[in-house]
Amino acid sequence: MFNANVYTERRNRLREEMKSGLVLIPGNSDASYNYPANVYHFRQDSNFLYFFGLNSPDLAGVMDIDEGKDYIFGNDVDMDDIIWMGPQPLMRDRAAKVGVGNTFPLGDLVELINEAKSKGRDIHYMPPYRGETLIQLESLLELPISKIRKNVSKDLIKAVVKLREVKDEHEISEIEKAVDIAYEMHTTSMKMAMPGIIEREIAGTIEGISLAKGGPVSFPVILSIHGETLHNHHHDNILKEGRMMVTDAGAEMPSNYCSDITRTVPVGGKFNQRQKGIYQIVLDANMQTIAATKPGIMNKDLHLMAAKVIASGLKDLGLMKGNVDDAVANGAHALFFPHGLGHMMGLDVHDMEGLGENFVGYDDEVKRSEQFGLAFLRLGKRHKPGYVFTIEPGIYFIPALIDMWKNEGKFTDFINFDKVETYKDFGGIRIEDDILVTETGNRVLGKPIPKTIAEVEETMGK
Repeated sequence: MFNANVYTERRNRLREEMKSGLVLIPGNSDASYNYPANVYHFRQDSNFLYFFGLNSPDLAGVMDIDEGKDYIFGNDVDMDDIIWMGPQPLMRDRAAKVGVGNTFPLGDLVELINEAKSKGRDIHYMPPYRGETLIQLESLLELPISKIRKNVSKDLIKAVVKLREVKDEHEISEIEKAVDIAYEMHTTSMKMAMPGIIEREIAGTIEGISLAKGGPVSFPVILSIHGETLHNHHHDNILKEGRMMVTDAGAEMPSNYCSDITRTVPVGGKFNQRQKGIYQIVLDANMQTIAATKPGIMNKDLHLMAAKVIASGLKDLGLMKGNVDDAVANGAHALFFPHGLGHMMGLDVHDMEGLGENFVGYDDEVKRSEQFGLAFLRLGKRHKPGYVFTIEPGIYFIPALIDMWKNEGKFTDFINFDKVETYKDFGGIRIEDDILVTETGNRVLGKPIPKTIAEVEETMGK
């Protein structure tokens, strides 16, 4: 939790963006996973955290734009709670720590909402992503569930994106701490990537590092020798010499700010020639796009830059052919690079994605493409100082996709399918870093995590 002034300033800035009405920001509730008292690790709603800061279940925040008042609704603990959890501070004392002076029991929220509805006031809320919140909004707003998402406030979404997309010094510091934990996670993963190890031994170890150093992982660990499956959460493979192992993992701080790092390493600690060839192309795409990052550049252009580096490198290896610019313009490279370059980072590992990718990553200037591969780019718009985002190029050999394009005779002017056939057992490689856009350029956040061929081999050799 930051100083109370941070939250007060955030709410005041949001108040300046909104014209009138109430802003309703429900917090999250505990979620059971096999019986009522056995709950998942609690994760507060990120928008509630950003504006109201309190990290516990069954709370709601309200901003009255017209009256200039802020409220937190939540219940004080009773004796049963104290028996199981120990003494807890009163709601008024907790609210004071985030600069809110008006607190009421959670049940009183309905009275405030009803009064606003009776006066025809606008009630602004954002898209719910949990069933419990959907039901809560249905009851409060007296709208059928089918209409809840249709009536979200686009004005509020745009205002929240405008505020949250630019990170302040407090947020950057927290993200950087999360990257430093990821350093230990990924260097440990590298050192453990030896023949005979089962993937889950590594996945479990690095998740434990996150838990011990800060908090839970920022998303379920992706770790596999089958890196051609982009989000592979299957961890039962046995590592074998000659395979590459992708580790895509990050940590979440007690403040809930996240990191998201990917490294790909050769099982056993030494790259063979075929692995070196593909790995160096991905590394070049990663480093060249980082070097080009600065205020004013479109992330879509960085993505296309990475695509051209990848297509050019694959052409040098005989896997692609023809004019590189034409290949990328037509989307032929997406056989090997079928996802976007990266995404926003912050309180959410895909920051603010619950508000809608197009609101977060696109604007009136930059529209989302419908082209395969490019359509998956989550962030396309121009960068501003204070943006924190990921750069994550990759090359993948996905047998089912190769077979489909080959059978369709697709992009035969740009793809050497005979050569590609010999790589169908390769898997995939991607390399990801977390980048801050500065006033003059960029900064890679956190302690540098080994990524050159020499650095990876040296780390694994230890």
